[in-house]
Amino acid sequence: MSYELNRKLAAPREPLPTTAEIDQVTADIIRGAFETVCFESATYLGRAASSPIINQSNERNAAIVDAHGRLAMGAIGTPHLTFVNQMETRWGLMNQERYDWGPGDVFLANDPDHGGGHLPDYNVYGPVYDEKGELICIQTLQAHQGDTGGKDPGGFTLEATDVFTEGVIYPCLKLVHRGELRKDVFDFVVRNNRFATFAGDIAAMIGGVQHAAKMLEDLLAKWGSETVKAAINHSIEHTEKRMREEIAKWPNGTYEGTVFIDHDTAGTKDIKVHVACTVDGGQLTVDLTGTDDRQDLVGVWNTFANSRSYVMTQVITHLDPTIVRNEGMFNAVEIVIPEGCIAQPPPNKPAALGSFHPACEITEAVCVALSQVAPERAQPQLYKIGMPNAVIGFDENGMMWMDQGVDCRSMDVSAIQGLDGWGSCPNSLGNLILSEAEDAESRFPILNISREMTTDGGGAGQWRGAPGSLNVKQVLKPTSAMAWMVSADHPLRGMCGGEDAIPYTNHFEVGSPNERKIERTAQDLLPEGAVIAYQHGGGAGFGQPLLRDPEAVKEDVLDEYVSPEAARAKYGVVLTGSLEDYTLAVDHEATKALRAEMSAMAEAAE
Repeated sequence: MSYELNRKLAAPREPLPTTAEIDQVTADIIRGAFETVCFESATYLGRAASSPIINQSNERNAAIVDAHGRLAMGAIGTPHLTFVNQMETRWGLMNQERYDWGPGDVFLANDPDHGGGHLPDYNVYGPVYDEKGELICIQTLQAHQGDTGGKDPGGFTLEATDVFTEGVIYPCLKLVHRGELRKDVFDFVVRNNRFATFAGDIAAMIGGVQHAAKMLEDLLAKWGSETVKAAINHSIEHTEKRMREEIAKWPNGTYEGTVFIDHDTAGTKDIKVHVACTVDGGQLTVDLTGTDDRQDLVGVWNTFANSRSYVMTQVITHLDPTIVRNEGMFNAVEIVIPEGCIAQPPPNKPAALGSFHPACEITEAVCVALSQVAPERAQPQLYKIGMPNAVIGFDENGMMWMDQGVDCRSMDVSAIQGLDGWGSCPNSLGNLILSEAEDAESRFPILNISREMTTDGGGAGQWRGAPGSLNVKQVLKPTSAMAWMVSADHPLRGMCGGEDAIPYTNHFEVGSPNERKIERTAQDLLPEGAVIAYQHGGGAGFGQPLLRDPEAVKEDVLDEYVSPEAARAKYGVVLTGSLEDYTLAVDHEATKALRAEMSAMAEAAE
């Protein structure tokens, strides 16, 4: 557990030794097979798991890591998880003899200081050997679990000052030995979790890994391990080549971005994330020097592996999306993260909240920086919501339930050049599916009253951000509620002249004498019938609002995305007629004159 270990885990790996030569077509066939294996593994988990986090929301990811610890395929799931699986697996690889690796084994890891993300992200993986007993690759399956056995339900402790407060830590724990479940270990892991559904989730993860491992064994038998190793090398080399070709199209120079978190969970304000992206031919360096390193901060520590992953998640969105996601991306990008800053904390710092902030601010800062070289693809891959956002109670059998607030909502969907913000989830959540409000109501004693988008809830721009929604729910039994409110002072940033999104806000016990706004954090007891109203921030705008097509603004007003007042004040569009009877029309001459006046005033202010 040290900075030295981080350096070892992140160090470049050599290609796999192989005697085979391979052609492009064969390499692509095997790469496609790897992608299918990952898809089936993740789908297996999604269908077999018990908790709504996995079987409803799909918060999981499958990846294949080769015998040298290189990411050979990251095919399905939440994007940032794609680039963290290999780090935890590398720790196991470095200790194969210590943990007695062999065919049919399955391991569990979630240790933030041994290549992991935050504790709730459980990584279950199994080594795959050929018929001669040579280790060829490792199938990994990662998923967010609803609890970690720590001080507070869900693994989110707002005041935690060390990782031990947050839950049980597994650097490399063998769950299955040579194909046989270690029942004592399995029962130990299950016992250290509050959720009755957890046993089903972890069993589904084991099954998903075993299913994929069998597919990989069949693949090795069909093609031969030498050819498969050559295909892995070829795919990684091709990705690196394509990355460098794309980066080389950008002008050389250093481009910077700085963003802030409102406050840590103790109230310390304006936590800074700074990024400098340097382009030098086909090489990109992303340097987080200047990022906050105050050691007394609470709750805003992101693990080293997570920080690397979030950097890469944003970098690749500025490049050709057809480039295959694998280790070749890291070969073309040098990531510099100063030791001791909030993006690479000292050992044993808490990690649960860091996967939200500063993780999201890292991607946002990278996007701000790279918007200067690739504005056509500048969309932040983040979710600005503070977590936890949970309502917790116990049923008549004493079993805990938790509504984590991940059901239907609209938030953080920014515009990009040529396209308004669309949908209800930011791209960073990938294939995550927000569960239906009715599903939560069937599981928990809550009532979802409203999920309405908020007019003027998206940032104005030549292309408009999607509005955020006001989520109103009522608890039907006495419960406890947790919240960490951020993105009020520093909401989601607009790009290339677009306006910022609206801020997040949250109120407890709405409509009662005890109604209160959550300014920083809350761990409150709510009486039966209490109402929570959580305003999610919308997406940010892209480009100058005065450049937006006036007819598009009119349609926004008709759709109630934009108010008539904002159409005039933000977009300089003069409308005639009535919204109530759908007779709105653009007065083009008046609009042209108003926009000229607003542009002149803006120039004078500068």
